[in-house]
Parts: sequence; structure tokens; C-alpha cells
Amino acid sequence: MTIVEEEDAELAPPEVRIATLFSGISAGTEMSYYRGTNPYLSKRWDPDQRLFRQVGDDGAATTLSYPIDGKGHEEVGAVVEVGTEVDDVVPGEIVWGKWGHRSSTVKPADYVRRRRLPVGTDPLLGVFSQIGAIALNVVLDADIHVGETVAVFGLGVPGQIVAQLARRNGAEVIAVDPHDSRLKTAASLGATHTVNANEGSVGERIRELTDGRGADVALEVTGSYRALHEAVRSVSYNARVVAAGFFQGEAAGLALGEEFHHNRVELRCSQISGVSPQLGHRWNEERLQRTVMGLAASGRLQLEQLVTEVLPVERAAEAFELLDNSRERVLQVVLTFEDGAE
Repeated sequence: MTIVEEEDAELAPPEVRIATLFSGISAGTEMSYYRGTNPYLSKRWDPDQRLFRQVGDDGAATTLSYPIDGKGHEEVGAVVEVGTEVDDVVPGEIVWGKWGHRSSTVKPADYVRRRRLPVGTDPLLGVFSQIGAIALNVVLDADIHVGETVAVFGLGVPGQIVAQLARRNGAEVIAVDPHDSRLKTAASLGATHTVNANEGSVGERIRELTDGRGADVALEVTGSYRALHEAVRSVSYNARVVAAGFFQGEAAGLALGEEFHHNRVELRCSQISGVSPQLGHRWNEERLQRTVMGLAASGRLQLEQLVTEVLPVERAAEAFELLDNSRERVLQVVLTFEDGAE
């Protein structure tokens, strides 16, 4: 983990310069780069065919290789300079978006206009725009109905947000995780029941909590094949499981010939590059982000409790180590930037 110096980009007349205040670290995608498990590091993604291709003797390189520069998609900053053609964005406005772990960025004015936090909103909330959009996409893909029971597997940052949004959709939430501290956080944010994944059969416990029926929907936000298997076991006949975790490597512990086959379980994928086909004409990634930021700014979505570590960018290596080794204690780790705080 290295911090490097870069020259500031020139500011064109229709652009805005933003000084970064906070940059959150993703415990999913970014940690897959950190651990070397991301498929982009061992294969080549073909965007035209939408296939991962093996890297053979044809000289083709993997999609990514080390050093990986400037990743990060949970940023918030303050406008510090505007171009000569910009008259409706002013210095001091707080902007959320994606520009990597950088102390500053230059964006088109229209990008900034659509991503301003309301005056008086805690700027720290801006780091949740993308991970919150991912969570909202899971809930939209799940097609939750009022009165249904939803089991949420995995109570990291996206899982905690998913659980809250499922409740706002009228569901009773059963929160599942192996860590007591995360279960306590979910309960404090409104989960009806919590289940420790280390204590007995999760599927059987969820059936006990639902009068033997099973959950109507299970939302997997772990990236664990074993958790996906338990999510399948937890739902009722003809029910659905939405898998949103970023799984790494080949599947182990996923027995599709058991409950998945015998209970006709529907398995859906939720991934932020697209929305449900039924919603594609009305929803996109930006709308997901803006919706989450609106809920957070109005207090209808509680995100402050999910920030467990705030460290200066100079301690970035320590921040990544915390995420890698302290899963029970750490949820959202955020980097701060001195220039943006001035």
C-alpha cells in the first residue's frame, strides 16, 4: 500500500474541482484486490462477449495487474474551484460520488449538480452513496412484499443497509451473521430476530421463527458459498434467494441437489452494473444512489452507526489491514484527507 503524488488536473471552463473530505474502503471489491482473489487479476474480461477468458499463450494480459492505481468508489468532498462557465455551483458545497482514493478530482459541473448533499447533512454520509445503491438494488431485485419475512445473510455494511431497506419495504427481517457485534447492530437498527450462524442450523432456526414455513425471501450479502447454501435452506417452497455477495474462486459447500432442487428455489443475481429488467426503463445506478442519499439525509436510513474507523489517508495500509483481520469489530473504514478538511 503506497501513497503517491500526482499533479492536479487542469480545470476546464465547464468543470468543477473537488477536494476530498472522506473516502470509504469497500470490504468487498477492494478487499478482493488487496487479497489477490479478484478474477480480473487472473483472467481477462471480454466486455463485448461478457466473458472471462483464460490468459494463455496469445500474449493477452489479465484485465488488472499490480500496482492497482486509485481504486475506490465511496468518496465525498467539498467544491473548491469552479470553471469560468459554471455559475450554479459554488465553493463549499458538499458532493458525493466516485473518484477513487485521491485527495482531489475534477468533474463536469453536471456531475456535481446531481450529487450535492443538502445543507446541514453530515458529509460523512456521502461515503455510502455507492454501497447504499448496491444494497437498494438487492432489495429491488428481491421484489419484497408487505408482510413477508426476509432473511438477510451477512451483516457487513451492505447487509446492514439491506436489512434496513427491507424493513422499509414492509418486511419482517431475520438478520444472520457469525459475529455477535454485527447482530447487535442489526437489532439496534430494527431487525426483528437475529441468528448467529455459528450456533446450529440456520435454516432450521429460521423455520422455527416462521412457524415452520421458512423465509419468503433470503438475501445473501456475504460472498460465502456456505452462507448461500444456508440461505437456500432457509426459504420456503417456491421461494427466492437473491445472491449479491462477490463470490471468490470455485464453489464449496453449495449442495444444489438438496433444498435448492427439492424446494424449487429461485436463485437471482443482484449486481450493480444493472437493475431488474422490469425496472430498467425507470431505474439506473444514479437513481439508486440519489435515493439512498435522500433517505440518509432525511434520517430514514441510519448509516452513522456503520462507521467504525476513521483514519487519515497516511494510515491507509493500517486501514486495509483492519478490514482484512478484524471483521468482528470493523464495519465501514473511512480515510480522511487533510486538504479537504481545510
